[in-house]
This record gives sequence, C-alpha cells and structure tokens, in this order.
Amino acid sequence: MSVALPKLGISLAYWPWFTYDEQVELAVLADDLGLDSVWASEAWGQDTVSMLGALTVLTENVRLGTAIMQLPARPATTAAMAIASLDVMSGGRLCVGIGPSGPQVSEGWYGAPFGKPLKRTREYLALMRDVIAGETIPEQVDPDAEGVTGLGKALRLLVRPERPKVPFYLGATAPKAIEQCARIGDGWIGFLVDPEHPGPLLDPLQAALREAGRTNDDFETCCLIPTCVADTVEEAREAVRPWVAFYLGAMGAKGKNFYVELAAAYGYGDAATAIQDRYLAGDRAGAEAAVPTDLVDAVTVAATPDTLAARLAQFTDAGVDTMICIPCGDTIRTVHELGAVRDRA
Repeated sequence: MSVALPKLGISLAYWPWFTYDEQVELAVLADDLGLDSVWASEAWGQDTVSMLGALTVLTENVRLGTAIMQLPARPATTAAMAIASLDVMSGGRLCVGIGPSGPQVSEGWYGAPFGKPLKRTREYLALMRDVIAGETIPEQVDPDAEGVTGLGKALRLLVRPERPKVPFYLGATAPKAIEQCARIGDGWIGFLVDPEHPGPLLDPLQAALREAGRTNDDFETCCLIPTCVADTVEEAREAVRPWVAFYLGAMGAKGKNFYVELAAAYGYGDAATAIQDRYLAGDRAGAEAAVPTDLVDAVTVAATPDTLAARLAQFTDAGVDTMICIPCGDTIRTVHELGAVRDRA
C-alpha cells in the first residue's frame, strides 16, 4: 500500500560530523538516487558556501541548499554575492536557508552583537533580495565612523543569478521568529520537529501562514531530522541519539539554548536541562545516555526498512513538505533506503 511521503533530501551537516570525502560521497549518491536536495550547514568550522561550490560541479540534478547560512558570518552584500555566484554555478539549483545563529556563536565567534535578531534577519533578507534583483545598493558604511574616506559609492551587483528570484528559507524556533518567517520567507527550516506534537512549531507556522494570507503553494515547510535506517529500531536510536544530545548540550549557552526550550515545550524540560549540564561539564557520553528514548522517537527518524515509510508519512500528515535527513549510523545504507522508499511510494 503506497503512502504519501515528503520530498526527501539529505544534510551533509559540517565537519567534524562528516569528512569532506564522506560529504562528497553522500551528495553524489543522493544525486544518483534522484533525491530532492542536498544541504550543507555551518557552525564555527567548515563554511557552507565552500561546500556548495564544490557540489555545483560534482552533482547535476539535486537542489543545493544552505541549512543554515549564518547572518553574522557575512555582510548581506557578501552573502548575496555568494548566492548569485552559486546559483549561476549550479544552473539555478540553489536554495538559501539563513538564520541569526545564537548569542554564543554570534558574539563569541563572529564578534557580532546578537540583540534584535528579528530586525536583523528582516533587514538582512531585504538587502540580499535587493542585491540579487539588481537594485543599486546605497553605501554600506556609517559616514561618521572612524577612518571613513567619504569615497564610497552606490553599486549594483555585477553578476546576474540564474534566476531573478532565489528562494530564501528562514531557520526559526521562537514563536515571533516563526511568525516573521511566514510573512517574509519562501520557506521554513525547523529542527527537532515532532510531527505528532505540532503545538510548539508546526501549528504556529500554519497559523502564521493563514494570517499572512499564504498557502503551501508558495511556501515550503522543511525540517532537518537525524535519520538512521538499521536492522533494529534500537540500533537506529543509538545512531541518532548523539545528535539530540549535541544540540541540547552544546548548541547554546546555559540559560539560552533554543533547543532546550523546545524540548521543554514537548514536556522534556528536566531531561533537557540534565543533558545540557552533563554536556557542558564535559560528560558527552553521559549526556547521550540521558536522552530519553521517547524524545529520540519523537524528533528523529530511527527506523528499519519496514517501518521507514510509515514514519516518514507522519511528517507529511503533519504538513512537512521536505525532510532534510541527516544520515546517521551506516550513512550510505540510510541514504540508499531513503531512495528506495521514495521509489516505492
């Protein structure tokens, strides 16, 4: 019996989760299998632009996406230059996921204040769209800043992207960020999405889309999800568990971790805090062991070949258009199984 499945893409994450050679192997395999898309991320190591630049040559058909390109890493005009270049190099296959990151990375790594992330995201996106559309961009410098010569001038992007409009997706978890995404984004990229408990993420997104007068025809709902297909569900759970522990433990500061707050909204607040405490204390193994099995089952795909289709269909039923699967465990097998289940659906 066939089931309705979301579009299936894969995430290459970033080093050190995968080596460069592993990323290339997974991307080429996804392209050969006819999967929908391949996405690269960045944190404070490998950058997504370099990875996608390589993949414009090594792949032919899959969409290539950033999930997520961090706002504080580049001025908006620099990001727009990279986006236009990648769109040309890929033949119009680029999808751009952007987000403000968090205070730990924005201030600790990039030296950029994190305050007012909604305003910064809105202005950053508007400027990128203007650049890509070929608008003349006013000088991007404070004329009163020390060292300014006064010789700057308004400029237009020299290159034209393959398409006049490149799709932009916003990474958003907080309620107001989700609302803004529905108003100004071409799509949404979520993480730690529980399709059976849509209250914290999917319900607010759908409500905001309705409020904005938008439909699923002009907006793509995506989610990043750790995924493993193994001989047993228990083996698959162990493969995806480190991803849940890492984001609860390391991707944010104590008292300001969006994923800990999300886990609390799902009813796992005490467990999430305990995981973070262990991770921050250097006990990575203890943090992973503390991830409740119910939480693993809720926010990952830990499946066998026989249960994979039914699990993926839960996301379709919840309104997810595209699943960006982070392959875990036997990654090559997992990507092959995604291709096979898509072909059978």
